[in-house]
Amino acid sequence: MKKVVIFGGSGFLGSYVADEFTRRKYDVVIADIAPSPYLKPKQTFVRVNIMEMGEVEQAIAGAALVYNFVAIANLDEAIHKPVHTMSINVMGNLNILEACRQNGKIERFVYASSAYALSSEGSFYGISKHSSEKLTDEYYKRYGLKYTVIRYGSLYGERASHNNYIYNLLSDALQNGTLHYSGDGEDIREYIHAADAAKLSVDIIEDAQYENEHIILTGIEKLKRIELLTMINEIMQNSLTITQHNTENMGHYKITPYAFHPSAAKKLVANPYIDLGQGLLECIQFIHKELHSE
Repeated sequence: MKKVVIFGGSGFLGSYVADEFTRRKYDVVIADIAPSPYLKPKQTFVRVNIMEMGEVEQAIAGAALVYNFVAIANLDEAIHKPVHTMSINVMGNLNILEACRQNGKIERFVYASSAYALSSEGSFYGISKHSSEKLTDEYYKRYGLKYTVIRYGSLYGERASHNNYIYNLLSDALQNGTLHYSGDGEDIREYIHAADAAKLSVDIIEDAQYENEHIILTGIEKLKRIELLTMINEIMQNSLTITQHNTENMGHYKITPYAFHPSAAKKLVANPYIDLGQGLLECIQFIHKELHSE
């Protein structure tokens, strides 16, 4: 049974990936600063601060696979806290890479990146992701540390938090009966449920063709922002008020996150996939239960 260590495995996407590995009979270790609220009986939790090299080295002892989902992922937070963002997103990832190199037995390192990594938008968040991608590339070139970089698209799911756009939309809708948006509402996103993304994230590790590659992982649910808001309003029986908050959506891309770059990336699309309408309904039910249990 192969051991996989998932840094950030207590979080949104990381917890889904941990569960998928457990389903496929891997020995799963969740390494995070806080215990996972979704910890399964066959999963192990270890408290790790990725800024402490000794803790990282100890966590990956005996591992074959290492994933890193730890990040400051909120674009607005990254804009207001650039030093903290670079510290966690770049230096933290560098610590994990170096620990993997020193270990010498890691079969593959998987870095959770973002569609913003090669975008002209995304500010410090995008820069941090691009920097960590380059570091991951260089560790393979210099030291032979095999890797896969996964650039995730627009994720949603029941386990999301206030760092997630759709979670914030649904939470606001349930608490205040409103849906706010910035810009003209024509922004386009390809939404993918985190459970679907998790399955593909594990498929990638079990397929040699994705070794030492950059992968774009997204869904087929392509919607304009205003269409998403309309869908949510319909699910809520047209009881919501949709209002424009600002004229510009600063730091966010409009139609595509991609800017020309000579390095190519393969694109994976979830299929079969969780229908967006059904997925949103389940998220609404989950958040409603969460709000009324407080």
